[in-house]
Amino acid sequence: MTAITLHPDDDVAILTAPAAEGATPLGTGAALTKRVQTGHKLARHAIATGAPIRKFGQVIGLATEDIAPGAHIHSHNCAMGGHDETYQIGQDLDAARAAIPDTAPRTFDGYLRDDGRVGTRNMIALVSTVNCSATVIRQAADAIERSGMLDDHPTIDGIVGVTHGTGCGMAAEGPGWENLQRVLWGTATHPNVAAAIFVGLGCEVMQIARLRATFGGDGSERFHGLTIQDTGGTRATVANIVARVAEMLPDLARARRTPQPLSALTVGLQCGGSDGYSGITANPALGVASDLLVGHGGTVILSETPEIYGAEQLLLRRAASPAVADALVERLTWWKNYAQMHGGTMDNNPSPGNKAGGLTTILEKSLGAVAKAGSTPLNGVVQYGEQVRDRGLVFMDTPGFDPVSATGQIAGGAQLIVFTTGRGSAFGSKPAPTLKLATNDRLFQQMEEDMDLNCGDIVSSGVSLQHKGSELLDLIVATASGRPSKSETLGLGDHEFVPWQIGAVM
Repeated sequence: MTAITLHPDDDVAILTAPAAEGATPLGTGAALTKRVQTGHKLARHAIATGAPIRKFGQVIGLATEDIAPGAHIHSHNCAMGGHDETYQIGQDLDAARAAIPDTAPRTFDGYLRDDGRVGTRNMIALVSTVNCSATVIRQAADAIERSGMLDDHPTIDGIVGVTHGTGCGMAAEGPGWENLQRVLWGTATHPNVAAAIFVGLGCEVMQIARLRATFGGDGSERFHGLTIQDTGGTRATVANIVARVAEMLPDLARARRTPQPLSALTVGLQCGGSDGYSGITANPALGVASDLLVGHGGTVILSETPEIYGAEQLLLRRAASPAVADALVERLTWWKNYAQMHGGTMDNNPSPGNKAGGLTTILEKSLGAVAKAGSTPLNGVVQYGEQVRDRGLVFMDTPGFDPVSATGQIAGGAQLIVFTTGRGSAFGSKPAPTLKLATNDRLFQQMEEDMDLNCGDIVSSGVSLQHKGSELLDLIVATASGRPSKSETLGLGDHEFVPWQIGAVM
């Protein structure tokens, strides 16, 4: 089998092996005029200029010229057209409710915190309120790791320096300010963080005291705060941080993993470096695992608002209420205006790498991306970095840029990230680890040290999506229980904290 059809109504077939110039992979129609790679699309029949082109049973674009049967379909003859925004809100809600699996109780080994949340890791976080304290934090984290003090406490999973490039030269109110507040507080008080130390310069816009006042409580039981100016400069602050961590370690190390229900688990769903296989293998397999986790009472967070554009109707049809649907439509409208304000459009995607992998339009990419969310009801929509309190499938408004999106999901409470990729990725995250899923066999073989699971065998060996989804849930449970991810083994995650900056730099 050299090509597959995903839906009976599709106008395209997807290549499962490269096709040479002059070949007719579909067994009929025009011979290819050049070599075409795996994951790209071929016309199943003649398509007239201006006619819609369907994949997944949905329109992904319009033909810009007459297309012969068997011909390669890509950016040269398929372009973005308007998509249907006559939303049928709630139409599929009953089917979505029926899609929630009936599962037997299951647990993972996690750290139960005083507030009732459960951590998958037991880490110490050093959190900068401003870029001016980033170097101090990096030096302190390095000094702690080199000292060997963590070696005596094996229940401490490590230390993370949470640094970023903002915190001053910004408005002291508005969306950019609110985003940064939420991600700093959400990371410092994350269930995977046993204790945190906020470090500021002292005169910045993002003040520690204001964070405490905004989110309530003095936070003394979870974190400490200091500034470089009040502590006596760079070296004195590094020494102070190291001393504080040494003092806290014995108490933090008393934490132990205990069996906890999967209902306590929140997983962030990510995809990056997508290819023509993403919507066929890894993304729908992750969708099966998402449904299984929801069946256990857990939560999954779908994000990347610009990358659901064109497929939002699939979510709106299973919105749990009109209010949830309205919140998602409002976010999409905001993004259209935001893109226009900065001279862009919502169809600026896919990236060059996505196109090389076979994706042609944002509609096609979005339809594949939404598959990560499975089939259960959409129960909530939250702002970037906002704490996720609804159970089941929740949508968080984020950009499509993976580090920014994952930063928001982790701040919102995700104790684990699952990241699908077809072109390859070296992404990692802290304090919540990332699992990476390869969409195809070639990538898994080429980057096996980085990939936690191969989903290419769904096509190459006929492994069912249900089987792969169950395999993935097992991996999620094992990782939540302490098994290191590939990115953790490689030491990734110290530089991927990237808050979403909105507004003027002043």
